[in-house]
Parts: sequence; structure tokens; C-alpha cells
Amino acid sequence: MIDVVALGEVMLRFDPGEGRIRTARSFQVWEGGGEYNVVRGLRRCFGLRTSVVTALVDNAVGRLVEDLILQGGVDTSLIRWVPDDGIGRAARNGLNFVERGFGIRGALGVSDRAHTAVSQLCKGDVDWDAVFSAGVRWFHTGGIFAGLSDTTVDVADEAMAAARRHGVTVSYDPNYRPSLWAGRGGADRAREVDLRLARHADVVVGALGLAGTYPGQARIGADEVADALAEVAGLLPGANVLATTLRDVPSAGVNDWSSAAWSADTGFVIGPRMTGLHVLDRIGSGDAFAAGLIHGLLAGTGLEHALAYGTAHGALTMTTPGDVSMASLAEVEALITGGSAHVRR
Repeated sequence: MIDVVALGEVMLRFDPGEGRIRTARSFQVWEGGGEYNVVRGLRRCFGLRTSVVTALVDNAVGRLVEDLILQGGVDTSLIRWVPDDGIGRAARNGLNFVERGFGIRGALGVSDRAHTAVSQLCKGDVDWDAVFSAGVRWFHTGGIFAGLSDTTVDVADEAMAAARRHGVTVSYDPNYRPSLWAGRGGADRAREVDLRLARHADVVVGALGLAGTYPGQARIGADEVADALAEVAGLLPGANVLATTLRDVPSAGVNDWSSAAWSADTGFVIGPRMTGLHVLDRIGSGDAFAAGLIHGLLAGTGLEHALAYGTAHGALTMTTPGDVSMASLAEVEALITGGSAHVRR
């Protein structure tokens, strides 16, 4: 039986380590994807049984992605395999080249993901009633998947509606990526899609992405977060929890990291604040936050403690390379209770 299902693209991430993409001669290869990273973290750190709904071309590259997913412990039975035409003319697997950044040089992502197999998923391709009738407790998707194509918006809508019919808790992360919406309506279209899909959600992660008139319109100060979440709550009367990470970036290698949330039961809640957090690789930290939050909510810890799980898990994910979490539950709980970086023997 599966606890949590995610819907999203899984790409190969090519990482030049401390170097630059444009001068690299070798890359470390990882798997990653906004929605997938959440269920991967829930499986490896928090021990939940998870699965990912995605599509891959059935060739050696697709099977490498599958092998990495299997190493992460995520169930692959819901992957839709697309025949290989030999050169990727009809469909291909996504690639993502990512620099971690250092000091004054920020992280850089160069994605190569047009015409991927998962971007061609259409409404009706997945039997969602069969997926959700098998005891699934939680379903997660987000704006990255929805932004892949016009058809993926409908797939996300169909999946979220089916999850709600089956009594499955639904979460959504707007996760705006300008590159996905360039030439397709930009931020205004992304905002329209996010509001359409987030209305199906019980929990919205990255909820500050829905504040303002379009994604990224304004930088929200710490003293404005409560009002901004209240604004989003007014747009999404069906949402039970709105959560967000809070990050200041003095440099690529040092971040101030925290979180906040709102619920009808608790009102506005602030998560742990971690100032001067040393960062090796920030990519995937928001997804790790979502995983910790979902774990806490599923475990019934209460919103404040769920925020602490998310904040600690996201922080630890920034201390290791790659998109995915390498943290253990013991490490997360130690950090929540004030653990340090002293050597453990």
C-alpha cells in the first residue's frame, strides 16, 4: 500500500560540482524534479511508502532515471513508458544542468526539457480512480508539472479532483519557473493555472507564490508574511493549511532560513529560524521542506511541529549535493531539538 503519490517530471541532473557548466569536462549525475523530490524525501528520510506518476522514454537514459528512482526507494509501478523512436523526435527524457553557485555567484539552472515524454501526458492517460482506491493517504503535485505543457494542466486538474473524490489529502506547490511559461502567457498565465489548481488543494506549499497579482511581483518582507498569507487564504477558501519557506540570501553559501504557515485552526505560525545557514547546494530545499511538513501533518504533530520538521529537513538538504535529501530522521529530529555539528563517534 502506498502512502503518498506525486505527479511530476523526473529529470537527470548534471552537476559540475564546484565548476561551471560552460567549462565542465565531467558531471555528477543525479535524478530530480520538484514533485518527485518530495516523495523521495518522504521515503528516504521519513520512511513513508511513496510512488511517482511520470512518463519516460524507454531507452537507456530513461532506464537510468528509473534506476536512480529505485535507489531512492520510490515505487516505479506508475511510470508510463513511451516507445523510443531512436533520436527523440517524438518524445525524449528531460535533462537539467545545475551550478550550485558560490559567494556572489548565484546558483544557475539550464534545463533541456522541451517535448519530454511527461509533457505529453493527456487527460485520460492515467486511471486515477485505480491509483487512489488503493489506500493512498496523500497526493502532491505542483506548478512545475502543470507548466510543462497545456495538456499537463488538465492532467493535474483531473488527478487532484480524483484524489478529492477518494478522500485523499491534496497538496500543491505553485513553484513558478519563468522558463516554463516564456512564450506561453508568462507570469499571468502561470497565476491563472495556479489558482485553478490550488483550489483543489487542502495544503498549499510555497503559498507566498500566490500573493500579489502575478508570481514574483514583489519581495515580501518578514513583517508582511502574515498579511500575505491571509490574502492567499482569501483566494483559496477551501485550503486548510498554507505554508511557505522564508529565505534571505546574503550569499550563495550563506542563507537565513525559516518558514511560516497559516491554518484556520491555528492562525499564523512561525517556524524555527536558522540564521547564517551554510549552504552547499540549495536546489531541492523547498521540496525537502514540503516533505517534512507533509510528514508532520500526516503524523498529526500539529502545524507548528510540522513546520519544524519541514524547516529542519530543508536545512539539512542544503548541506549535501544534488536535488534529493540525504538526511536521516534522527538528524532532522536532533536539529529540531537544538543539535549541533559536532563530530559524532
